[in-house]
Amino acid sequence: MLFGLLGTLCFSLTLPATRVAVASIDPLIVGMGRIAIASFFAGMLLWLTRQPPPSRLQLKRLLIVSFGAVIGFSNLSAWAMQRVEASHGAVVLGLLPLGTAMVGSLRFHERPSLAFWAASLVGSITVVCFSLSSGYGKLQPADLALFGAVILCSFGYAEGACLAREMGGWQVISWALVISLPMIAMPLFLVVKNQGLDATPASWLGLAYLSCFSSFLGFFAWYRGLAEGGIARVSQSQLLQPFLTLSFASLFLAEKISGMAMISAGVVAASIFVSFKSRVQSIRS
Repeated sequence: MLFGLLGTLCFSLTLPATRVAVASIDPLIVGMGRIAIASFFAGMLLWLTRQPPPSRLQLKRLLIVSFGAVIGFSNLSAWAMQRVEASHGAVVLGLLPLGTAMVGSLRFHERPSLAFWAASLVGSITVVCFSLSSGYGKLQPADLALFGAVILCSFGYAEGACLAREMGGWQVISWALVISLPMIAMPLFLVVKNQGLDATPASWLGLAYLSCFSSFLGFFAWYRGLAEGGIARVSQSQLLQPFLTLSFASLFLAEKISGMAMISAGVVAASIFVSFKSRVQSIRS
């Protein structure tokens, strides 16, 4: 659970950093650029530690991680952050823990108890209600992109967590990044050629954080937590992410945080506690 919380902390700065990055950098360059930079570090780490290449079956499963948690989420969230505030995206992505738990249950035969689902639904509903009461609930094209990011990332998280039991968490994200590079290299080159790379230092700093922590180091802790503690249970630690993101958005972007956010955070924290204490059966196929 502690590894899950550490990963959540790293990911909580993703939307604010993305919002800063897309202020002067094209969203596609941000989405694909963070992958390209992170893949360089991942490839170096795999080479220095002489990791064996994944098997053919593992390679197929790593493609799910690549399309979901790497390429899909990175580009959809970058596009959305040019159109809505980080606080808006934070509450929509609050549905990610429930999505991850559902994929883990259906894909990998985890069997959470009724109390677990009830607590998870309470936490997720709290996030949605907070969004509506704060005025962030109006459906926009950016919301559709964020919902798509939730769906894709849920599959990437769940598949990566299962693979981490075989390969190790940092190996999973490292191979997923390396596999992603050939798929985004040419599109990234064309966008950079057309748009250029003229940006503010703040935007470059945002891209640097996304590359090093959101796309790479954060997954070391996240996948280890999911693998050791169970996908359904540990994924609920990410219910805290919207409220951590709100805090960072207030600190770095001067976005206001309301008293309702603090009350909602307390309800969500309680639901996480119940989820953690609930029984989750895991039947491996």
